[in-house]
Amino acid sequence: MTQPHPQAAACAVDQRLPLLQLILVSFQHVLLMYGGAVAVPLIIGEAVGLSREEVAFLITADLLVAGIATLVQSLGIGPMGIRMPVMMGASFAAVGSMVAMAGMPGMGLPGIFGATIAAGLFGMLIAPFMSRIVRFFPPLVTGTVITAIGLSLFPVAVNWAGGGSAASQFGALQYLAIAALVLLTILLINRFLRGFWVNVSVLIGMLLGYLMAGGLGMVDLDGLEQTAWFALVTPMHFGVPEFHLAPILSMCLVVVIIFVESTGMFLALGKITGHEVTPKMLRGGLLCDAGASFFAGIFNTFTHSSFAQNIGLVQMTGVRSRFVTACAGLFLIGLSLLPKAAFLVASIPPAVLGGAGIAMFGMVAATGIKILQEADIGDRRNQLLVAVSVGMGLTPVVRPEFFAHLPHWMEPITHSGIAMATISAVCLNLLFNILGEPERSALTGEHGAH
Repeated sequence: MTQPHPQAAACAVDQRLPLLQLILVSFQHVLLMYGGAVAVPLIIGEAVGLSREEVAFLITADLLVAGIATLVQSLGIGPMGIRMPVMMGASFAAVGSMVAMAGMPGMGLPGIFGATIAAGLFGMLIAPFMSRIVRFFPPLVTGTVITAIGLSLFPVAVNWAGGGSAASQFGALQYLAIAALVLLTILLINRFLRGFWVNVSVLIGMLLGYLMAGGLGMVDLDGLEQTAWFALVTPMHFGVPEFHLAPILSMCLVVVIIFVESTGMFLALGKITGHEVTPKMLRGGLLCDAGASFFAGIFNTFTHSSFAQNIGLVQMTGVRSRFVTACAGLFLIGLSLLPKAAFLVASIPPAVLGGAGIAMFGMVAATGIKILQEADIGDRRNQLLVAVSVGMGLTPVVRPEFFAHLPHWMEPITHSGIAMATISAVCLNLLFNILGEPERSALTGEHGAH
């Protein structure tokens, strides 16, 4: 299949949709990433021992920073922002390190926020150097990483479809029925309808799933009346950030891992949209990741990165406009100011998300397979690269405890399937194709695919 003309791809990224379509498609992005966005503050809040009200404040702070970071990433401000349809949120890569910090005597949230600020500053310093590694991501590597991203996300969708990790009867018929309704709705709309309806198929499927879940008594709105209508997020709410060397070093490592993940995701998005990601664009995207983390530490939240699951939505809907995610960023800022609205979004049962996730995360993997067709996948060494890298990416997904006996500082790497797949693919491409190029040329008389 031919790639879109660069000018046409650029137009698609800069496309301005009709207002109703813009709102609906952007709201789909919010619904898909919301669970992941609030999960990190929930985990850290519990680890630190915060009250329910304080955890709620952490969540609204995270939504505010995620919204602002998404706006910057999508629209750009000066050198910051990749100017593509990217959603931002609190990164899971830092959870292990932050939980460990929470258990350190005298640390608490000020120490975690101080480490986040320092790591964000460190990230802004190294972003220009990290952006030069684009040449190490040919279609062979990019396709492998995208395939691994989709496959590593798929267990999340299955977990949602079964009712979520907190479900007392995981896999119960009502959960499966709701997930099936959402998935079937998406499939039927994509089969029989066109244009606008396809673009909002995920939203329609989730709306029907939500209504069915409500009819079955699965939507919990307890506490909605007590939730405030309006609230402002104030900086340094939990005290002045504190700076300790060991936590800072740990978080700096996390930022490097986030950069590796984001590089893979940005290049994946470039392939999906048909818009080539240049080193300058990559630098802007990484600067935004780091700047968001710096800003997050001041506004009571944690390291931020791009959300892989929203890449699947771009592929699923075919809407590649960055103004869609910019509008989604405005939604997130609004939710941070309106706790009642945030509460309603949070009431969506996991099974509803699961039906949509199965389709979208699978689409990410399918995109990776499509990109691999551009590489010389008939070469045995390239096949070995794909096999080993995808396997490494799935290892922490299949058995999270597999690397439990390695040093704790390696956890941000070993617990991230995306990071494992990316590092493996880049290193094996160096071994087989870049360093092995003279040997291959001598044997075949021509350069291999690299």
